[in-house]
Amino acid sequence: MKPIVVLVGRPNVGKSTLFNRLTRTRDALVADLPGLTRDRHYGMGRIGERPFLVVDTGGLEPESKDGMFAEMARQTEAAIAEADVIVFLVDARMGVTAHDRQIADGLRRIGRPVWLVVNKAEGMNSDIAESEFHELGLGQPNAISAAHGDGIRELLEGVLAPFPEDADEEEESDDGTPKIAIVGRPNVGKSTLVNALVGAERVIAFDQPGTTRDSIHVDFEFGDKHYTLIDTAGVRRKGKVFEAVEKFSVVKTLQAIDESNVTVLVLDAHSDISEQDAHIAGFILERGRALVVAVNKWDGLDDYQRDMVKRAIARKLNFLSFSAFHYISARNAQGLGPLMASVDRAYHAAMIKLPTPRLTRVLLAAVAKQEPPRSGTGRPKLRFAHQGGRNPPVVIVHGNALDTIPDTYRRYLEATFRKTFSLEGTPLRIEFRTGRNPYVRPRA
Repeated sequence: MKPIVVLVGRPNVGKSTLFNRLTRTRDALVADLPGLTRDRHYGMGRIGERPFLVVDTGGLEPESKDGMFAEMARQTEAAIAEADVIVFLVDARMGVTAHDRQIADGLRRIGRPVWLVVNKAEGMNSDIAESEFHELGLGQPNAISAAHGDGIRELLEGVLAPFPEDADEEEESDDGTPKIAIVGRPNVGKSTLVNALVGAERVIAFDQPGTTRDSIHVDFEFGDKHYTLIDTAGVRRKGKVFEAVEKFSVVKTLQAIDESNVTVLVLDAHSDISEQDAHIAGFILERGRALVVAVNKWDGLDDYQRDMVKRAIARKLNFLSFSAFHYISARNAQGLGPLMASVDRAYHAAMIKLPTPRLTRVLLAAVAKQEPPRSGTGRPKLRFAHQGGRNPPVVIVHGNALDTIPDTYRRYLEATFRKTFSLEGTPLRIEFRTGRNPYVRPRA
């Protein structure tokens, strides 16, 4: 499981700048939900082949008792509780402040590994920049520049050193049992759906604590098929059907998505399709997980309301066109059979093995039907294709001048592969690799 790295510190010490550098993007997932503030961001970081989850928190103002800063402090404390390691940022140019000392006092008492990071040290001698901060009593300070990238790699290597170097996602492993994560906003009926799935047949093979706090794997049967549910609502006693604890945690949700083969995104038919629904769906898509959408509480709507819900979904979630949508009532266990049938199809599509000869034949047939557009005086040549990964499926296309192929043609090939191999419910990634021209001499 990926380590959780939480960035804390006073306002304006450079936490967001460091977050953007670690995630290499400014498009982090924002959890704007009850109990969470917009100042708490979640994203995936990577150093070399080592992935980790990074959390950017709002600035801590220890003396604030109410108002915005107090809410930011509460959210920061919640993030700290889920952290595997804490990165405490201070400002090299301002030196040690009274607030830095108060934050350091609190961090020493929580029992989590803490790295003291002296930011904005560009142009300064690192020993001088670090010297003043030894008084905080958090070990060796580490001088960096988040804005310029100085010292970032060395810092991350130290931060991640205690954690096992697992392979990235276990995309190639397939024991034949789909791993399902059920995610969504609070109060959409996730726990009711879990109860309906796990309790319907009253078969739970075992209830084993997972690798993360408050996350468990539950083996269950639906019909005559075996599944593993990745649940994030808290550990239950063995032999008990899930007792609903409708508690949302962004960290646990992202971890569950990462571990799964298929994610079931639960929407509430009685509520508007929100930005948060789209954010969660976007993260599922970014991580390449197969997806089935369950629109819950469908039984309580009339025909007009149902039509409005479908229109809103088509407008706001149109980027999920590869997924199956099911309109269910988890409370009444209605629609679960078709839902699980789509889970099976999505799992098969995510874990499918695509033979190279057939992939190449499909590629060449698609090119014969519609060639890629010219670029200058030449036209890209697509020669053969092979599979580069599963969960999600990755198709690697080889040829010449492929770096000029537009996105429209990529989408055309994706649609062709998806239709030919019945890849319903899973993202499909296509990578173009251009061969070296043997007639061009390499530069000395």
